[in-house]
Amino acid sequence: MMRSLLTVGIILVLLIACSGCTDIPGTVAKPAYSVDDAGRLSVTCAPVTTSEVVLFSNETYTKTRIIMHTQSGDVVTYLAAPKNPIAVIVYSPGAGEKIAGHEGRMVRYAAAGYAFMFTDTRGNGAETPGVPFSPQLIQQDYIRFEKGEWPQYYLSICDLVSAQKIASSRFSVPVYAIGSSNGGRYAAVAAGVDPQFAGYVGISTSDWGLLDSTIQQGYSGDPIRFATSVEPSTYFSKIAPRPVWIFHALNDPIIPFSNGKQFFDLALEPKTFSEFSGDHGINSDVDTQIIMHLRQIYATQG
Repeated sequence: MMRSLLTVGIILVLLIACSGCTDIPGTVAKPAYSVDDAGRLSVTCAPVTTSEVVLFSNETYTKTRIIMHTQSGDVVTYLAAPKNPIAVIVYSPGAGEKIAGHEGRMVRYAAAGYAFMFTDTRGNGAETPGVPFSPQLIQQDYIRFEKGEWPQYYLSICDLVSAQKIASSRFSVPVYAIGSSNGGRYAAVAAGVDPQFAGYVGISTSDWGLLDSTIQQGYSGDPIRFATSVEPSTYFSKIAPRPVWIFHALNDPIIPFSNGKQFFDLALEPKTFSEFSGDHGINSDVDTQIIMHLRQIYATQG
């Protein structure tokens, strides 16, 4: 009898001790992030729920407004998809970009057989609340980082990861992380931390330059680790061997062409660099080249 009670007691202790374990089948891992000694971010993003409204539908595509209800507020996305897409683009916009500027683009990608998911960045000035990327945000995010709280920057990466999961579960096709200008920086980090992205496309983008600035100011330790974690080129080693495509205009007035080329040089193979006509940000020439790239990859499904 005493042995039976002792056995039951041991079992109860083990059950209590494992009540927070994440490797038990059917349990959900607790949202968390970590940054290793090399400054590489890893995330376990909180599950999201969604609310969606169909805005438009015809023979070419269906456009839906999807709100992701996250652990720290709602994030707005727009999905334009043909009935059976070949692949999905999760798009991270540049500063101030709104969905209105992408209506024609969504139709064009859908007509070519690809879904386009516009994911509104926190604080970007559109529909998702937050603080714009700025020295103020970096300062606030570093304080959160030091406290073990979630920086907004890391939450924005999780938003792209969550968008990938939604697209993948809905269509079961490859999903690419694509971003323009500032959005290209977020998209690179997301592609690095989430191996389910099929590849990365950066348009008119580069590193932030935060790491170089932090080093020049004589910092060491956690400030360097945090600065490294937000630089997109930190994640090229984690994106490989998935493809990297970088697009940059020769006369870009915002992010110099040389910065874009230097960014590309840091990427690992397989990689492609393309100039495009125009100045800064995604445009019809970039769209043409992306669609051509995708057609070459998925020709057998065309």
